[in-house]
Amino acid sequence: MSRVPMTRGERGTVLVGIVLAATLALAGCAAGGATGGDGMGHDGMGGQDGMGQDDETADFNQADVMFAQMMIPHHAQAIEMSDLILAKDGVDPEVVELAEEIKDAQGPEIELMESWLDEWGMPSMMEGDMGGMGGMGGMLSDDEMDELEAADGPTGTTLFLEGMIEHHEGAIDMAEQHQDDGENEEALDLSAAIIVAQTAEIERMQELLDG
Repeated sequence: MSRVPMTRGERGTVLVGIVLAATLALAGCAAGGATGGDGMGHDGMGGQDGMGQDDETADFNQADVMFAQMMIPHHAQAIEMSDLILAKDGVDPEVVELAEEIKDAQGPEIELMESWLDEWGMPSMMEGDMGGMGGMGGMLSDDEMDELEAADGPTGTTLFLEGMIEHHEGAIDMAEQHQDDGENEEALDLSAAIIVAQTAEIERMQELLDG
């Protein structure tokens, strides 16, 4: 079932909340009595152990937290874009298949990243639908999302492919930054997988545009 896209005003309200949440989260990281000098505790929060976390999720740093907090709404917009194109008639079957694959992959990844933030005692910046966050890692603007929503199938197909290529490029940049700065093994595995999967999808989408 297709989700109902947010209005421009609702998107703006959500974006303000995201910025405030990010500021508070980073301030809390910097002010915490963390071990290791990275603003985050190890073996659980504040260096305490015995919190029921496994070895792969216990150790993390600020880069891991920011990766999850920012990739969750990023993935959410990709799912919204996919819902918009799947609701249209006259869409290339290969594009339909791609949109369904994006939803199938990124939905569980959102749940996984939210579970990490919960284990780490950190807030998620995911509050409802995160469409229209222009300027963050390839996110489409409100106008671009509105244009995709209003387009017919053939035009929407082109807009979807062009927009998702840009979106994937932003995700890859975020994942590569996390590869450089992150610590958590499971999060690093995910960012590495995102680089591989979305690079391949960019090539696939470019072929569809060129064809």
